[in-house]
Parts: sequence; C-alpha cells; structure tokens
Amino acid sequence: MRDENVVSKKHKLIEYANGPSLEEINGTVDVPKDKGFFKTLFAYSGPGALVAVGYMDPGNWSTSITGGQNFQYLLMSVILMSSLIAMLLQYMAAKLGIVSKMDLAQAIRARTSKPLGIVLWILTEFAIMATDIAEVIGAAIALYLLFHIPLIIAVFITVGDVLVLLLLTKIGFRKIEAIVVCLILVILFVFVYQVALSNPNWGGAIAGLIPTSKTFATGPAIGGQTPLTGALGIIGATVMPHNLYLHSAISQTRKVDHADEDSVAQNVRFSAWDSNIQLTAAFFVNALLLIMGVAVFKSGAVKDPSFFGLFDALSDTSTLSNGILIKVAKSGILSTLFAVALLASGQNSTITGTLTGQVIMEGFVHMKMPLWLRRLVTRLLSVIPVLICVLLTSGKSALAEHTALNDLMNNSQVFLAFALPFSMLPLLLITDSATEMGNRFKNSLWVKIFGWISVIALTFLNLYGLPDQISGFFGNNPSKTQLLIANGISYTLILIVIALLTWTVIDMHRGNERLKEHLAKENEASAVDALAKVTAEAEKEEA
Repeated sequence: MRDENVVSKKHKLIEYANGPSLEEINGTVDVPKDKGFFKTLFAYSGPGALVAVGYMDPGNWSTSITGGQNFQYLLMSVILMSSLIAMLLQYMAAKLGIVSKMDLAQAIRARTSKPLGIVLWILTEFAIMATDIAEVIGAAIALYLLFHIPLIIAVFITVGDVLVLLLLTKIGFRKIEAIVVCLILVILFVFVYQVALSNPNWGGAIAGLIPTSKTFATGPAIGGQTPLTGALGIIGATVMPHNLYLHSAISQTRKVDHADEDSVAQNVRFSAWDSNIQLTAAFFVNALLLIMGVAVFKSGAVKDPSFFGLFDALSDTSTLSNGILIKVAKSGILSTLFAVALLASGQNSTITGTLTGQVIMEGFVHMKMPLWLRRLVTRLLSVIPVLICVLLTSGKSALAEHTALNDLMNNSQVFLAFALPFSMLPLLLITDSATEMGNRFKNSLWVKIFGWISVIALTFLNLYGLPDQISGFFGNNPSKTQLLIANGISYTLILIVIALLTWTVIDMHRGNERLKEHLAKENEASAVDALAKVTAEAEKEEA
C-alpha cells in the first residue's frame, strides 16, 4: 500500500512541500575533513559560481558598456562597491542556510503570516520573471546574430532550454556546478581577449575605482544618461534579490554535522571563500565590460547600445579604437565571440533562475513542481512581452526594433528595484539575531554595521531611481504629462514598498517573539526545531 502511495505521488505535477530546501540535492555533496585548504576549498566550490552568474547576466552588459562609453572610467567605483556589497549579502545568505537549515524564503515565511507570505512570493516571482526577460532577449539575439535565425523563431527556441535543464537534472548537482564554471570562464576569456587587444589606459581604470563627487552627479547628461542614472543602472543590474534566495538554498548541498559547531563553522568559512572568489570573477567581467566601452570603441562611436549595435560595432572598423582591433575585427572574430559570450550568459542564467523559482515556491507557499515544468511556465510567461515587442516593431526600422528590445530589457529591471528590500532586510534581521543563529554565528559587529549601511543605501538608491525607471516606459523623450504620470506611479510604488516593509518587519518581530517564548517554555536545544513547531502551530491557527 505504501509503495502505491509513493507511485501515485510521483505522478502529481504540483505537490505539497515543507521539507528541506531543494530536497533532492540537499546534503548530497561530500566534503573532506582534516584535509588541506585547497582540497577542502575545491569540495566546497560550486554554489558561488551559480550565484555569480546573476551578477554577469545579459542585464548587466548594456549598463556597464554604456557607462564606459559615456563617462570613461568614472563608474568603475560603482562596480567595485556593488561587488563588495554583493559579497557581504551573499555571505549572510549562505550562512543563514548552513546554520539554520532553512533557505531565506522558508525563514521569512516561518516568521510571517500566510497573507504576507503570498504577497512576498508573488513579488519575488515578478522579479524572477523580469530577470528572465533579459535572458530571453539576450539568448534570442545571440541566436539571431550567430545563426541568422529570425527573432520571433529565436524567441521560441529559448523555450527549448527546458530540455537542457531536463538533461542537467540527470547528471548530478556537482556536474551542473562544473558546467556553470566552464561557461563563466568562456565569458571571462572573451572579454579579457577583447580588452587586451584594445590596450586600455590601466592607470585610468585603477583610478576610477576610487569614488569621487562626480560619480553620483546629476550632470552632465550624455546620450540621455547622467553619472547618477548610469550608477543606478549598474547597481540595479548587479545586486538582485533572487541570488539571496538561491544562495541560502544551494549552500545546503554540502553535508554538514549540525551537532558539531566546528563542522558548521567550516561549512560557513569555505562557503564564504567560494562565494567571494566567484564574485571577484563577476567583478572582473563587469569591469571588463565597462573598460570595453571605454577602450574598444572610439568615444561616442556606438550609437546603438543594444546587443545588435554592440555586435555590429565590433565588426565595424570605423568604431574601433586602434589598429590591432581593426585588423582582428575584419575577420569577424570579435563580434562572433561577443555573441558566444552572450549565449553562454543566457544559458547560465537558465539554470539558476529555475532553481531559485523552486526555492521561493516551496518556501513561501509550500508548493512543489518538477523543475522542467517550473521552467516551462516561467519562460512562456517571460516570452510574451518579448514577442509583443518584436511584433509591434516588425514593420519599423531595424534601429527601432533594437531600441525597443533594449528598452524592454532595461525597463523590466524595475521589479528588481521593487523586490530587493524584501530579501535584504529580512536577511539582515535574521542573521543579526542570536536567537536565530546562536552567539557563534550571528553577525559580528562589523558585518552588522556594513550590512545595515548596505541595505539602507541600496534601498534608498533603488527607490530614488524608480521615477527614472518608470518614465523610461514612455521612451527617451517623455512629455510633461507622461512625466507627471510616471512620478505619480513611482511615488505610489514607493509608498507601497514602505508599507509592505513595515508589515514585514512587524510580522518578523512577532515571529521572533513567538520563537523566544517557545524556547523559554520548552527549553529547546535547537532554535530550528522550535521554529518548526511554532510555524506549524501558526499555520494551524491560520487554517
């Protein structure tokens, strides 16, 4: 009878899920004990690569290259600051998963009410979909550029990456990590090669790592962009909410003895090394993209900042900055390598986006579906706005079509700005608490200080840039009426964000108080076990 139930359960597409995060891969990777540093680090390496993918996806490309074209090396410091903040946030996310045995979605849901959990789930789903739109556009354009496949057909082909995902789920998580690392190396090689040929001003690039008063200035405006809007674009494309959920889940793929604090500490330590090494690679990719905008092309030569325009510019000798580049460009290798890197970036994001979707669905609403179905549904929804954009501009000029797709990709990032505070703030509150993390693993004073500075600064900058992002939906030259509408929408959204954040903080505070009371009554040895009981009781009351 038991076997029959198991068989029938396997045939359900959507199931109830309230177990370990990503249960199929949770604790499946063995790690050595009492071995050398590098051998141990190798065993822990992998999750950081999956996280780093989100920091070099197609959404980052145009912001970094355009920033270099318009402001030379001025915005290098923004890339550096964004990367350092990302390292801090990802460290806390990984630590949360390892110590509490819960991913961020589970941890938030366990401390908040069911209605808020559903709201936060929907909000995060929109953020993932916004990221997926950039991936669809990037992959479809890469297919068009490499194989001359019509854009509409290329968009539909991107749906087929679900078959790639099906194959990957059969080969084991460790091999998936290896594939992702290889694709990252492809992207890194392409830009190292192109930048090396351009012989950039390395002194200027290094000097640009130090922020100045001009970094966030509101003028001058070049190509419709100021240093401030360029900086906000880079920040918005770099630090994304889904990476925090993902890292808190995949950090649990390594086996750890939670009864042994030293074993937990080793896991936290090496996960931090893995994450920081991979995010350093992501920093170099984004820095190379900005340097490429400065050194590969003549200043102001790229009139079309879309992927089409960049591809064409890499094969147009009149736009390139020196004789070596011009000679290589004639062979077509520069533009071809750019398209290959774009395709690799899109495929990497396919893997991480699907895993993140499963994490938030299981964590917030306790629903589970096969990864291939999850990917298919998300991709089909993301394809719709891209198809509409292509169809609406099909009768217009190529430049109009390219600009429309580029605007769609940039404007989709508004949901990332909207959703980011709802992952950062709870993450910081949970990891700051000794009740949740224990005295040994709660945030140290310096992590707490820089954590709060980062969360407040990113939240402010994302909300501060919201009016410009909303007005972007009306094109490059919105009318006064359109600007008024954009401001009205953006300020309404800001008020909604503040109200939801207040609701989240209040709910999480109540959840923590329930946990403390339960620990005091039951004298529970484990806050995780106590929290599970408190959550179950709260769900019964809500039901």
